Amino acid sequence: MSKRKMDETPTYTEAFEELQNIVSEIEQGEIAVDELSEKVKRAAYLIKICKSKLTSTEEDVNRILKELDAPAVENEDE
Repeated sequence: MSKRKMDETPTYTEAFEELQNIVSEIEQGEIAVDELSEKVKRAAYLIKICKSKLTSTEEDVNRILKELDAPAVENEDE
């Protein structure tokens, strides 16, 4: 993972990888009860980042596809 300040928003890939690590820790019972709440809060934050990025990407792709489907504007000199 790249070195990023704690207050900076992680990229989608960084958020997804961290989320996978948290899930793995929870599944394996590696998180102490005292840390569980913080890990769950962090996971919720990471999920929001991932959802936001996916939604944004979907909107961009749909916009691009609409532009490709639009009839080409032809410049004709009369």
